[in-house]
Amino acid sequence: MKIVVARDGPYRVSGRVPLVVQVIRPNADGLSWNWEEGRTFETPAEYALCRCGHSKNKPFCDESHVGVQFDGKETATRQPFARQAETFDGPSLELSDAEELCAFARFCDPGGKIWGLLGRTDDPNVRRLVLREGMSCPSGRLVLHDKKSGEPIEPELPPSIGVVEDPALGCSGPLWIRGGIRVESEEGRPYEVRNRVTLCRCGASVNKPFCNGSHASIRFQDGLV
Repeated sequence: MKIVVARDGPYRVSGRVPLVVQVIRPNADGLSWNWEEGRTFETPAEYALCRCGHSKNKPFCDESHVGVQFDGKETATRQPFARQAETFDGPSLELSDAEELCAFARFCDPGGKIWGLLGRTDDPNVRRLVLREGMSCPSGRLVLHDKKSGEPIEPELPPSIGVVEDPALGCSGPLWIRGGIRVESEEGRPYEVRNRVTLCRCGASVNKPFCNGSHASIRFQDGLV
């Protein structure tokens, strides 16, 4: 399975990667709480996903990037996550946070922001909440490590692409790349393979190909939900 970022064009997906809508559902307080799986798209072994935000056949590419003269220049760093991230320490968990990768899904907020809760993770209930918040982050901006083992604590995600929808915020979100699918530039240069990353599909990110939350500020809509 592989995703190639075409120069000023779409994401070219190969290897029979499943494609499914993933909806952010809030709790009673209106804060992001659950992922709800929506429709599954029928896809061939290879397909192209819109990156410019202008396709009339979202999430698939319809060559609109040509007409709008889309500038899809890749600007993201090639540094591994560990070198990008700031580390926050708690009694039982350590949090790595690479803020530039934030996709504005807001799972880090319910019950108190994860950074404030981290210092209370010797309480089992708080620890469970922190784990929930950290592992629900689609972009992998937030990664928790168990302090006893030193190992990262990651959700088990099937290799697939989630088309993120955020009805509570009134917009459509990024492509959620799950389960360690390789992402590479047109010339074959790979980015770090990770369990969770989010790719921009509104065309407005300044951290291409990754999402930086710009879909929220421009109220990107794909018409799927």
